[in-house]
This record gives sequence, C-alpha cells and structure tokens, in this order.
Amino acid sequence: MPRKQGNVLIGQSGGPTMVINQSLVGLVETCQRERRVGRILGSLRGIQGVLERNYVDLGSESRKTLEAVARTPGSALRSVRKKPTPEECERVYEELKRLDVRWFFYIGGNDSAETANLIARMAQDAHHELVIFHVPKTIDNDLVGTDHCPGYPSAARFVAQALQGDDQDNRSLPGVKIDVIMGRNAGWLTAASAAARAREDDGPHLVYCPERVFDLESFVGDVDRVFTRIGRCVVAVSEGIHDASGKLIGAGSEKDSHGNVQLSGSGALGDLLADTIKRRLGAKLRVRADTFGYLQRSFAGLVSPVDAKEARRVGERAAEVALGGKRASGTISIRRKPRQQYAVSYETAELAQVAKATRRVEERFLAGSNDVTPAFLEWVRPLLGKLPRMGRLSELPLVEG
Repeated sequence: MPRKQGNVLIGQSGGPTMVINQSLVGLVETCQRERRVGRILGSLRGIQGVLERNYVDLGSESRKTLEAVARTPGSALRSVRKKPTPEECERVYEELKRLDVRWFFYIGGNDSAETANLIARMAQDAHHELVIFHVPKTIDNDLVGTDHCPGYPSAARFVAQALQGDDQDNRSLPGVKIDVIMGRNAGWLTAASAAARAREDDGPHLVYCPERVFDLESFVGDVDRVFTRIGRCVVAVSEGIHDASGKLIGAGSEKDSHGNVQLSGSGALGDLLADTIKRRLGAKLRVRADTFGYLQRSFAGLVSPVDAKEARRVGERAAEVALGGKRASGTISIRRKPRQQYAVSYETAELAQVAKATRRVEERFLAGSNDVTPAFLEWVRPLLGKLPRMGRLSELPLVEG
C-alpha cells in the first residue's frame, strides 16, 4: 500500500452560494479515494480557522451526511471575508507545515484566489512541497478565464424567477417596480433578470448593469417612456451602478478587509431611485423598490441542476489535478464547448490569473444603456434550467351579461 504522503485541508471563503457545498463534497470524496492522503481536515471560517486552529475531521463523515450537506445552501465549513497580512500568511504557512498538510484547497471567489496565491508564492519561495488549489465559486460570475462560475446559475435562476413573479404582480397592480440585484463590478446577475421575459410586454422592461455609466436623468426618462407606452414599468438594476466619475450610486462608506465597499446591507439604492421617480413623475404614482440581498445566494428551492452538477465536478477536478502531482498551484475553469447542445470541459488555469481580477459582462451581451442582447439570453438560458411558464387569459371582447 502506498505510504501516506500528507494531509488535506479544505476551507471556504467569501459569500456562500446554493451549491458551494457540492464542491466541498466533490473534494472530500475524491480525496477519500486517494490512498496517499492521510487526514482530510476542514478549516472553520477559512483562513481565520487556520489562524485559530479550528478544524473538523471531514474524512470521518458518512457518505449519507456528505450528500445531505452537498444539497444544503450556505458554507458548511462557515465562511469569512479576510485578507491576511504578510505576518498572518507566515503563520498560516507554518500552521500548514505543523499539520503536515500537503494539499490545501480554498473554495471561493476573486479575493479567496488572492489569498491562496499569496500562500502559494510563500511555499514556492521556501521550496516547500505544498500544493494549493483554488476551487471557484461566486454568484457574481466575475472570475476571469471561465465561461461561468459555480453558484451563478442558481442565483441567476432565482433572479429570473423572482422577476417573473414581480412582473405578474406589477401587471396586476400597475406602477413602477424597482429590483436591486447583487453585482458590485459586473452585471451578470442583473442581466439574468431578462431571461424572465416570454412575451413582448413582459418585464423587466429596463436592465441596468455596472458596465454602463448610470445617468439619473436618463433613468427617469427611460421609466417615463416605458410607463407611457404600456402603463407600468419593471426595472432590474445592479447594486454597483455608478455615475460618469465612477462614484457608486447610493453606496455608503463601510468596507471589508479587501477594500470592497459594502453594498448589500440596506435598501438605500432602491429608496433613492424610487423617491426620484415619485418626485419627478408624480407623487401619486405607485412606486416600490426591493433589494434582493442575500436571498439570491441561499434560496434552496431554486437550485439549477446544471449548477449542482458542475459545482460537484470542479471540486472533483481540483482534487484530481492536485493529487496528480503535476502542478503546485492552480484553479479550475469551466469552458463551454462550441456545440449546438450545451456541454463543458474543466480546465486548469494559473492561480494568479484569477486573483483580484474581475470579468465584466461582455460588450456583445449589452444593448445600449438599459438592456441585454439576444446573444446574452442564448448564453444564459442553458445554465438556468427550465423556467415556469406564465399563463394569461385570452384577450377576448367583453360579453355583456
């Protein structure tokens, strides 16, 4: 029997998703099949757990428990938003050596990739045989080098179905409805709201992504034109919209350890936009705003089947490549195959490629300043799964009783 060569440590970081635990379980089950692996440990709250020596034994969990965890939203190992200082990176590195960790997997987004890259460079400089792999996840879909990110399809499915329902509500009691959707620098999630449309007059009627400059005067004019034409208006707007100077609209000053302005903690943006519409278009106009917030990433009932499958596979693939011994670090990317029927492959990329970088919605997917193109809808729909079909009564002449 091959000699045990070291232990595995897994952590989760950043915003949770509906399928992040699929990747965790994919990692654990693949590592369990590798005879060279000793213990499989989980760090509670990511890097913070390493600094505090707070671990769980993932290798002792039953298959039944793991499968139940895989279907559960949120981070099973709990999460953290922490950028370690150089001194803390040194402590983490020494702790991994103390635990005899040979393979370290960090499940997360851009900031998590940055943290993993810092530790990987430290191990490389010390000529230490530590393999570090970043396992991608983010509902924002803003990791570079990949067609889409695990977590995004399920969150996008939630957004699309929420807008379907909101459009029916707005059709029932006409007015202006504004939905504020997650997306700091990239509008992928907001753009997915357009997948709710089935008929010409379906909402959202206006879609605002942070890839375009947001002008308040133009916004009022857009809403006025839609309302004048059909007697109502549903708006999807990204929390990261900004003016021509780059200033975020309606954002506060609170920041996390990576320097990101906190955007999802209040309804300030929605209130600002709703108040502007009331003030400019008429105080008696029915105007409402909702901020979707964390529901987008934790609604268990709307998991995309494609997302669950792919999230499991990126975890499995990360373990396969790392345990194969040919790379000291890396990340997994999903590549869409150029076929009529949806299919993907799982490739290995450089860890530094995704650290801190942001992938924004492509120009070919944006139509003007307030909509998306048919090309985007063609791209996103295979990720969502089948959406409910909204019914409508026949538009027949009234019959006098």
